[in-house]
Amino acid sequence: MRKHYLDNIRWATVVIVVLYHVVYMYNAEGIVGVVGRITDLDVQYQDLFQYIVYPWIMMLLFMVSGISSRLYLEKHTGREFIRSRTRKLLVPSTLGLLAFQFIQGFINASISGVLERNPAIPAAAKFVIAVLSGIGVLWYIQILWVFSLLLVPLRGLEKDRLWQACGKACDRAALPLLIALLLPVYGAAQVLNTPLIVVYRFGLYGFVFLLGYFVLSHDAVTAVLCRCFPLFLAAALALGTAFCLRTFGRNYADNPVYRSPLFISYGYAACLAIIGGTAKYGDVSTGFTRWMHRRSFGLYVFHYLGISAVGLFIGKPGLLPAPAVYALSLLAGFTGGYLLNGLISRIPVYRWFVLGIRSKP
Repeated sequence: MRKHYLDNIRWATVVIVVLYHVVYMYNAEGIVGVVGRITDLDVQYQDLFQYIVYPWIMMLLFMVSGISSRLYLEKHTGREFIRSRTRKLLVPSTLGLLAFQFIQGFINASISGVLERNPAIPAAAKFVIAVLSGIGVLWYIQILWVFSLLLVPLRGLEKDRLWQACGKACDRAALPLLIALLLPVYGAAQVLNTPLIVVYRFGLYGFVFLLGYFVLSHDAVTAVLCRCFPLFLAAALALGTAFCLRTFGRNYADNPVYRSPLFISYGYAACLAIIGGTAKYGDVSTGFTRWMHRRSFGLYVFHYLGISAVGLFIGKPGLLPAPAVYALSLLAGFTGGYLLNGLISRIPVYRWFVLGIRSKP
């Protein structure tokens, strides 16, 4: 039986990612690569939204990806898994850069001023810059492909012994195990972090991906998360409040904030609360949820183009008041994402490059 709550977590989290990127585009925390502050406010309280969601949005997606990988591999071979993930993840984040995402790269480079500061750059070099800058939000599917690729030989070595051992441990003491796992999650957050492009957190995201696969995929754990949802929700609310009060105004996306105990503990507690709460109350499938789920990947791939285009052409030169820029960015993120997904998903061959959709479904 399909676990609809995983689908619902996925599309709902992507919606939150879109909202996050609208606020992020005009943040006042000095994060580079975006337009930045466009208001005359001493304090941009809307920026608080970033602090509320950033510690857990991507951690949650990697956990869910780990759970989903386990469910997929129960019915498919390792070869089928790699082939499917390569088409869906690697192709759009590599060949898709050359086919479409270089457009996003030119906009990103223009926002950061790289091309303006270096007008003598040859056209070929500008295209290379655009291709690399076009990775943007695709970093997630790039490293998810790496984790998926490594998972298959790991399965071959452990032959389900580790998964079964985790299941037995969860049957005996799932709640203490989930609480204790916070320590290795924190430890993983301290290692394998790329120094310049901070989103590539191979330690943290790799560990929570495997945590999803080996631990959270067990029905006994899901039952405990459902039963203890109020506990994890209360912990997440308390830790989230403390995190926002302590770090608001600082760069939440870089060291030392994003490796701090408070950041990790809040993110971890929020993930468990969301999984438990959605499994308990959101394990449903309706016409709306199916529509959202089917288009969530396309929305993720394309949403930032509309947001950044509004930022570059309207927000940066100050053509409209700040509230209108925020609203227009939000509209462009959703409508642009859905329209581009609807258009490109219908173009044979090209959709394979950009979205990993097979020519013959």
